[in-house]
Amino acid sequence: MLSDPQSQTIRAFGVLNTAVPAGHLWYGVAYPGTFVVDRDGMVRSKYFEARYQDRYSAPSILLREFGSASGTRETVVNTAHLELKYYSTRDVVRPSLRFTLAADLALKPGMHVYAPGVRNYIPIRFELDSSPHYAAQPAAYPQPQMLYLAPIQETVPVYKGKFRITQDVTMAGVDVLQPILSGNREVKITGRLHYQACDDKLCYLPQDIPLVWVVKAEPLDRERVPEPIQHKAEAASGGK
Repeated sequence: MLSDPQSQTIRAFGVLNTAVPAGHLWYGVAYPGTFVVDRDGMVRSKYFEARYQDRYSAPSILLREFGSASGTRETVVNTAHLELKYYSTRDVVRPSLRFTLAADLALKPGMHVYAPGVRNYIPIRFELDSSPHYAAQPAAYPQPQMLYLAPIQETVPVYKGKFRITQDVTMAGVDVLQPILSGNREVKITGRLHYQACDDKLCYLPQDIPLVWVVKAEPLDRERVPEPIQHKAEAASGGK
């Protein structure tokens, strides 16, 4: 945590909210977001949303930056071609929170699947069903490797071994989620993993693996009012 009563650091990073007029209770606050800074003070990445209500969750940033697993509930699925472990970076969510759904795959020896962008073959696809309770961002796939298929003299993008697919989800606002927040507070996110696995000799029938995440929705904490630290500091210094 950083005490920044005169908004000096906020100004240095260029995120002072200039839409708030001087003298207002919220004057001197930053646009909400997260910077990842190294030990030399260099910004390595940043996470901001267009709407101030939408926020990246810390576990999603850790997953993106360091590949860290979340420690949340994990579902394991085994097929003849691969092992799938999928999970969410958050088991408990709030309105407008952005978090990440992840699928860790381990292909069986000798197997490969085609990457998005391949032509004339069926690529692996991680997709979510639409819902008014959340908005899904495009899925993020790792960089594929190029495989030369000698029998047909083609080079195609594929995945082998272990890799991860992620997809960010932003929860709807309070107005949309209110019936859930007033009820059992459960939100079900559903989707599927579609793929066709191949080995050196043949390609197997395409497969669909159903995906289900159940997260708990909590209301925003509206009881606690933040202390106006900056304004206290300005009063103590005579407004300087």
